[in-house]
Amino acid sequence: MKAFRLDELEAERAANEGAYLQFLRERNMSVGLYALNAGEHDPQRPHNQDEVYFVVSGRASITVGLETTEVARGSIVYVPAGVAHKFHHISEDLRVLVVFSPPEA
Repeated sequence: MKAFRLDELEAERAANEGAYLQFLRERNMSVGLYALNAGEHDPQRPHNQDEVYFVVSGRASITVGLETTEVARGSIVYVPAGVAHKFHHISEDLRVLVVFSPPEA
């Protein structure tokens, strides 16, 4: 078993001064913590993997392809591989659990 604590992951991500911390990588998936602060720009580009976002905290909008929706704590968003997507209008610091399948390259 592998178990993680969100507060410890957030501390490690912050210590590494990066927006993304991959903390689990297995044969068929990888999982990471993505952080964008209020007002920040999301620099993402389309990925070669399917993604699932689970919003742990914060508020923002996300556009996936041509669709836009608001997200907050508890929101779950699926993004197919190759589709353009970005968080925007981030009104509260955003912390998102990201699952890639297959694992992020």
